[in-house]
Amino acid sequence: MAADHTRTAILEAAERLYAARGFADVTMRDIVAAADVNLAAVNYHFGSKDELIAELFVTRGLVTNRERLNELKIAEEAGGGRAELAAIFTALIGPTLRGCLGPEKQRSDAARFMIRASIESVPPIRKIKNREVDHLRRFAAAMRRTLPDHDEADLFWGIHFALAMAHQTVRDSERLGKMSDGACDLTDVAGIVARIVGVSVLALTGRAKLRA
Repeated sequence: MAADHTRTAILEAAERLYAARGFADVTMRDIVAAADVNLAAVNYHFGSKDELIAELFVTRGLVTNRERLNELKIAEEAGGGRAELAAIFTALIGPTLRGCLGPEKQRSDAARFMIRASIESVPPIRKIKNREVDHLRRFAAAMRRTLPDHDEADLFWGIHFALAMAHQTVRDSERLGKMSDGACDLTDVAGIVARIVGVSVLALTGRAKLRA
C-alpha cells in the first residue's frame, strides 16, 4: 500500500507540474519536492523522466481511447453494424475535445497535461503516438463498412485530417478566440465537435476531388 501511495503521489505531482510549466522546465527534483518523496523512489518506480512522462500519457490516453471505442461501438450497434459516418467521426474526436476544452475541463490538471502533450513535441510522447495505432485502425474498419466503395487511402486521410483539426483546435484555442474577437465560442464544445465532424464528413462524401 505504501508503494502504491508513493507511485500515485509521484504521478499526481508530475502531472500537476507538467500541466502548469511544461515538460522542459520541470526537473526530477521539482517532482520529488512536490510529491514529498526521495529521488530514489522516483527512479525505482519509473526509472527516468521520459518513462514518467510516458506513463502519464499512456494513462490519460487509455481513458480517451476507451471512451472513443465505446462511442464507436454504440454507434455501430445503433446502425445495425454500419454506423453513420458523422457518428464515427464524433466518436473519434469528441472525447479529445470534451476532455480538453470548456471552462471546467481546461482548469483540470489532466486536461492541461494533455494540452501540453499536444503542444510540446517530446520524444516519449511522439514514440507512443507513432506506435499506438490499433484503435485508429478500428475506426478505419468502421468507415470501410460505412463507405465500402471509397478508396481505402481516403479513409485513412479522413481520420488523419479529423484528428489534425481536433488537435489544432486544442493547441490554438486561445489564438482562435483572439483572432475572432470572441465570435468563435470556445465554450461550446458540442458546437466545435459538430463543426469538425461536418467538415470531415464533407471531405469524404462531397464532390471535391481528394487526390491530384
